Amino acid sequence: MRLAGKRALVTGAAAGFGRVIAETFAREGASVVLADRDGDGARTAAAALGAPTTSVAGDVSSVSDVARMVAAAQEAFGGLDIVVNNAGIISNREPHEEVEEETFDRLMAINVKSLYCMSRAAVPVLRQQGTGGSIVNIGSTGGLRPRPGVAWYNGSKGAVHAITKTLAVELAPDNIRVNAIAPALAPTSMINAVLGGTDTEEGRAAILTSIPLGRLCAPSDVANACLWLCEDASSYITGIIVPVDGGRTV
Repeated sequence: MRLAGKRALVTGAAAGFGRVIAETFAREGASVVLADRDGDGARTAAAALGAPTTSVAGDVSSVSDVARMVAAAQEAFGGLDIVVNNAGIISNREPHEEVEEETFDRLMAINVKSLYCMSRAAVPVLRQQGTGGSIVNIGSTGGLRPRPGVAWYNGSKGAVHAITKTLAVELAPDNIRVNAIAPALAPTSMINAVLGGTDTEEGRAAILTSIPLGRLCAPSDVANACLWLCEDASSYITGIIVPVDGGRTV
C-alpha cells in the first residue's frame, strides 16, 4: 500500500474530486479525515469507506473551523502527514463586470483564504512532528490557461498556484512538500457553471477542443495525481503544478 501508516485530511470530501481522493487514499492504506461544509455528506462518505476514517463539518474559509479539522486528525489518528486542499467553488460563466461583489468575495474566501486557514492550522502540526509531510492544493488549468467568462475564478486559481510555489520554498527546509494539481473541466457539479448554466453536448464539444487529451478530466485522474505526490517515493517533488489535461508540467 502506497500510503500505509499515513494520516490524511481532505477538504471538500463529501463529493466530486474530494470524495474520490479520500477513497483512493483509504484504499492505499491511509487514515483519512473527510472534511466538508456538507457534514451529512462527509459522514456518509466516511461511513462508506469504513475505518480508519472520520468526518468533520466546517467552512474552509473559517480559521476556527479549519483548526477543528486538523484537531480531528490529531484526535482520531494521533497526527497528520498529508493535507489536500480540494474544496473550491466556481462562479457562473458571465462577463467579469457583471459578477456580484458577494460572489467575488465567496470565490476568494473558499478558493484562496482556505489555504491561509489551513496553513495556519496544519503547518505547525507538521513542523512539531518533525517528520515532514505533503500538502497538495487543487488549482485549475484556468489558472494557467484562462478562459473568458470566469475571470475571477481564474484569478483565484492563479493565486493558488503562486501560493503553492511560495510555500514550497518556505517549507522545504522542514521537509514539508507543497504541490498543486491543475485539473481541466471535469464532470462534477461545477460543469454547469462553466458551460453557462446548462451541460450540453455542444458545450462540452467546444471545451474539449482546448483540452490536449481531448476528454474531460476524471476525478480518478486527480486522485491518482494526489497519490503520486503524497507517497514517500515522491519525497523530492516540491513546488510543481501538474496540469491534468495532457498539458505541460510547469
